[in-house]
Amino acid sequence: MKSKIVFLMLVLVGAMAVMVEPTQAQNDKKAAEILDAMSNKYKNMKSFRAQFTYSPEGGKSMKGDATVKGTKFRLKMAGQEIFNDGSTMATYIKETNEVNLQDFDPSETGDLNPTQIYTAYKKGFKYRFVQEVKEGAQTYEVVELQPTGKNSQVAKVEIRVNKNDKSIKSWKITQKSGQQVTYRVDNFEPEVNVADSHFAFNPKQYPGVEVVDLR
Repeated sequence: MKSKIVFLMLVLVGAMAVMVEPTQAQNDKKAAEILDAMSNKYKNMKSFRAQFTYSPEGGKSMKGDATVKGTKFRLKMAGQEIFNDGSTMATYIKETNEVNLQDFDPSETGDLNPTQIYTAYKKGFKYRFVQEVKEGAQTYEVVELQPTGKNSQVAKVEIRVNKNDKSIKSWKITQKSGQQVTYRVDNFEPEVNVADSHFAFNPKQYPGVEVVDLR
């Protein structure tokens, strides 16, 4: 069973478009410089943890967090938790105390893979610089991405990047239907010290859990 967790930083990876190479001439040079700087910042980290708020338009906001280390990740949001140790992906559902195990295939995880979020824009999107905005003492560079795939259900994604340190502050996804959802990073910790065991599901920590092995 696939998890229903939505996390873009995750949505950018696969939920927005059929991944085809964009025409480079369509891309704004300043936007490309901002996105490349942002991408390099995160790719150079060995690990990180992000706490975020997911706010659907007209709906209730939810908190979540993600920890990433190389190709391993662990996500928690809306009563579900996903563990990926690089070979097995486990999706735990708190309400039913059930976990689904499946072989991890990076090509099939789509919006469930935060380890690819910071390079997703390089395929399947055209992008342009929109403006600079100030929030308190910080200045953010706003970049708009548009999927190039005709079958995408997403019209555009607006990303706000901190001008000073090139970290992502927020992104807003607008569907072709007009529905919007915003993700905002509340706290970010680079180079967190986390053991590999953190990314593997341990049934001993979930008494009475029902294990459904789909491998």
